[in-house]
Amino acid sequence: MKFGAHVSIAGGIENAPLRARELGCECFQMFTRSPRGGRPPELDEPLLEAFSRNCVEVSIGDYYVHTPYFINLASGKEDLRGKSVDLVREELERSSALGVKYMMTHIGSAKEMEREVAISNVVDSLSRVLRDYSGETRLLLENTAGQGHTIGVSFEEISLILERTAHEDLGVCIDTAHMFASGYDIRTREGVEELVECIDTVFAPGTVKLVHANDSKAGFNSNKDRHEHPGQGEIGIDCFRAMIENPFFDNLDMIVEMPPPEVAKDVELLKRLRDEG
Repeated sequence: MKFGAHVSIAGGIENAPLRARELGCECFQMFTRSPRGGRPPELDEPLLEAFSRNCVEVSIGDYYVHTPYFINLASGKEDLRGKSVDLVREELERSSALGVKYMMTHIGSAKEMEREVAISNVVDSLSRVLRDYSGETRLLLENTAGQGHTIGVSFEEISLILERTAHEDLGVCIDTAHMFASGYDIRTREGVEELVECIDTVFAPGTVKLVHANDSKAGFNSNKDRHEHPGQGEIGIDCFRAMIENPFFDNLDMIVEMPPPEVAKDVELLKRLRDEG
């Protein structure tokens, strides 16, 4: 179990590992482009070599990519869905070039569609994304808080998508703030144990690959996506202590998605909880 944060790529992707070291990270997450859109920076050989060299320098071997926020693999608009498919595939190829272990994405929103139609769209989109894909990076689907009509609010819904897509390169990233806001009460050790039982029941072994360790400004079952520093929100520190001490999470890295430089204290806190365990 390693702890890290989402870091900026300002000034060049090759700077991400150096920023991770400054924040005390043992692993890190980044974008490979602006999450709001626009042309991505070219991944030429000098950049790839510099990125790899900096990862070696800071002794970080596990790093992750998050796709842009505007992706909607469920969209009923074929042009928008097609652009989302193309972007996720492009990001997978870019992540593979960078040696990224896992890339996670938000699934999208059903909006005015029937839920079953939206899920079918997601399955079709993922199948198109992964068709003939031979890269090293695996794609992870992230659970959502349930805000609006987002897909992936429950583990059962994500499991259904995985089952129907039936592709070995798919896994899951679980976000604690999203879980809490969507109705998984993880405030206590007992709640975390129930969470693990639920995961073991719903998903095949090894499906969950990464944890976003965020507290929540929003209340339980609020369906609001509002991140907070671990231990400072509605979830509380007992959840993170219990997760760190639970064997299920032993081999899962945890990424905090809060702004720097304050996130350095979050990484330090999680490492201290691990050392105390």
